[in-house]
Amino acid sequence: MADTLEFELVSPERLLMSEPVEMVVVPGGDGDIGVLPGHSLLIGTVRPGVIDIHEGGKVKEKIFVAGGFAEVTPERCTVLAEEAMPLSELTVELADARQKQADEDDDDQGRKVAEAMRVALAH
Repeated sequence: MADTLEFELVSPERLLMSEPVEMVVVPGGDGDIGVLPGHSLLIGTVRPGVIDIHEGGKVKEKIFVAGGFAEVTPERCTVLAEEAMPLSELTVELADARQKQADEDDDDQGRKVAEAMRVALAH
């Protein structure tokens, strides 16, 4: 079995990341999905939350996603994200703005994204 799998993160605008990783943990619709090389085939939803990219036995990078879909094969994990940003760029002001917009639009999904932003900031 290979030591890495290819991880791709794609937004509607562009390919955000494509690199070999030891492991990636994706916030799946029914719970977190840990993907290692050799993982079985899977297609599922991604809930708003944080993707953890592992290297050297620890988390090397964290990326906030607002939801989307994931496709996993034994060699690759592709996440099609509605929107994505490095966790380091996420701020309380962004979460507050998302909450305000969701309340104005009566948007339940927007409220879920705002809440996930707050949870991500708390960790």
